[in-house]
Amino acid sequence: MFCLGLLKSSNAWVGLMSAAFLALLTAAGAGRVVVIEDWMTEAVSRRGIPSGWTGEAFGQRADYDFTIEQSVGRRVLHLESRNDHSTIARDITSKVNLKETPILEWTWKATILPTGGDLRRKETTDMAAQLYVVWPRFPALLRSRIIGYVWDATTPATTIVKSQKTGTVTFVVMRSGSGDLGKWLTEHRNVAEDYAKIFGEFPDDPSAITISIDSNDTHSIAESFMGPIVFRAQ
Repeated sequence: MFCLGLLKSSNAWVGLMSAAFLALLTAAGAGRVVVIEDWMTEAVSRRGIPSGWTGEAFGQRADYDFTIEQSVGRRVLHLESRNDHSTIARDITSKVNLKETPILEWTWKATILPTGGDLRRKETTDMAAQLYVVWPRFPALLRSRIIGYVWDATTPATTIVKSQKTGTVTFVVMRSGSGDLGKWLTEHRNVAEDYAKIFGEFPDDPSAITISIDSNDTHSIAESFMGPIVFRAQ
């Protein structure tokens, strides 16, 4: 309690420096950083599906309980789920060249994990924080290739496993369990390398990014936050 003011000041300073660094990279990188989303054009307290994104319900209940908030000096997307499955997608066709910018970088924070969530079982495939890179193929439900970078309640970190619900999705577990709950974390993945490892060939450039949160299989609740999302050079 006695250092609360100092902590707030420190967090604000970290947030401002992060935002400034992101802006510097974007301006000076000459195409070496591709900002997919930083939420800066969204009004604080805006609810629902953010501008530039579309909802994807997949025939399930989707509440889109999303709110733009200010956190550590930057705007972030606050996601909540109560026995629903909400997914939003952003078209990135022709925006990302994986030969030049193969590294996906994002910040996130999970605060509530769905009770009993375990992506290795079809009946418990609920996760609080999920970021997907999508390569659509026709027919989409059978041939699309999707890599999901996720925070699972149970499955060990570093696990790479096919979805038990759909053959088009492969999960890469970035975080597992409650050890890092409540912490803002920055993640990095070489998407080109992950794709080659999973599918055995170098990828085409992706066409979409999706963000998801769900708790409908476990009939529980989940909560997370998503910060800036960029692709950058290695």
